[in-house]
Amino acid sequence: MNLISLFLNNLLKPGVLWTLAAALLPVGALAQTAAPDVRGLPTLAPLVNQVTPAVVNVSVMTRAPMEDNPLFRDPFFRRFFNLPDKPQRKEQAAGSGVIVDASRGYILTNNHVIKDAEQVLITLKDRRQFPAKLIGTDPGTDIAVLQISAPNLSALRIGDSDMLQVGDYVMAIGNPFGIGQTVTSGIVSALGRSGLSVEGYEDFIQTDASINPGNSGGALVNLRGELIGINTAIIGPAGGNVGIGFAVPSVMARSVMEQIVRYGEVRRGRLGIEMADVPPDAQRRLKLPSLDGALIANIESGSPAEKAGLRKGDVVTALNGRTVRGPSDLRARLGLTPVGEEVDMTVAREGGTQRIRTRIAPPQPAGNGEMLAIAQLPGMRVVEIERGSPLFERLNGGGIVVAAVDAGSRAFQAGFRPGDIIYAVNRRRTQTIAEFQKLLSSAERGYAVSLLRGDFSVTIIVR
Repeated sequence: MNLISLFLNNLLKPGVLWTLAAALLPVGALAQTAAPDVRGLPTLAPLVNQVTPAVVNVSVMTRAPMEDNPLFRDPFFRRFFNLPDKPQRKEQAAGSGVIVDASRGYILTNNHVIKDAEQVLITLKDRRQFPAKLIGTDPGTDIAVLQISAPNLSALRIGDSDMLQVGDYVMAIGNPFGIGQTVTSGIVSALGRSGLSVEGYEDFIQTDASINPGNSGGALVNLRGELIGINTAIIGPAGGNVGIGFAVPSVMARSVMEQIVRYGEVRRGRLGIEMADVPPDAQRRLKLPSLDGALIANIESGSPAEKAGLRKGDVVTALNGRTVRGPSDLRARLGLTPVGEEVDMTVAREGGTQRIRTRIAPPQPAGNGEMLAIAQLPGMRVVEIERGSPLFERLNGGGIVVAAVDAGSRAFQAGFRPGDIIYAVNRRRTQTIAEFQKLLSSAERGYAVSLLRGDFSVTIIVR
């Protein structure tokens, strides 16, 4: 009997099929995942039982504007019935979260889950409930950190999402449609996804594990029981799962959490570069093995990048020793590097490869006029960009600088930070404070504010 016949005969024997499937799993995870239980069946139940106590339900109470009614426009009617100028109703929404520090009670979730929340209630798997305190948020990565005070918590160990490969097995755990904790499984379908217009620093893990509304903020877990992503978004024409879901990588989520816990926010700086995909002609010219990397398309005069020796046309192939997949990857990683920290860049240039070290600088001062408050965004004061400054020229006519934001204010909760440079509202260009206020006042159902933060563009949605 030849080897192929022997293999097929063994394959058809009872009990062998699951062994073949289990053999496809990572060896280190085999004992605790696909090993047969007392029934003789392969199962992930031991792993599920281990990790699900760390995944929580996040219940959020917000206020939303009531449906427009002609009577509400009548000042006499509002005064007679003691109604506010903009009547609101309470709304309740549900999402998911992941306990990542049992001793301090820290929970990772999505910013869009808790945005505009007046109250946040956490429900554990054992049905205990605790009010949560918001430690901080980062709209750019759609990550928020909550904290609860509770005994006997279970936490997930944070894994290294940079080690993921397409084809790795994963599980998604969350609270879809508010029906209760649900576990789905699949594989990593792609890495480094961007361009989803979520809100800024995008480097998503794509998976076919079912992710639905309510899964946001839940856990994407590998077969070692490690957290490797925070489930964030789906592509679904009808709002349901079609096998394309996205998660924020754990490396990014951990970096955001560390800065939020330390500073209450993510402090982003500037390097002074604009990036683009590597074109085929640059790959041939520089003899690169692939189109991976980020092409430096432009360098700001006098910036840290220029002073360090970076040049237009360089291709950044690695950052701090880790391969750069593309401009979105480099953008996300630089955006999470604290101000003042050095970065080590591997650069392909005519004639070979160079290593260049540079330091992330604070955002460039751009305005020095009188600070004015914005009525539609309480807690924020702005100034106009100084005419004739490099930034004024870069924006082809100026914009508005966020000079100060009060911690805990509506503007702060929406995601605005000092140093942000606002240049558009609902895709309409704004160059002066008067234009900015006019555009905010004319927006009836919320607005999208486009701004520069450090080297990168971010969009903040305010409803």
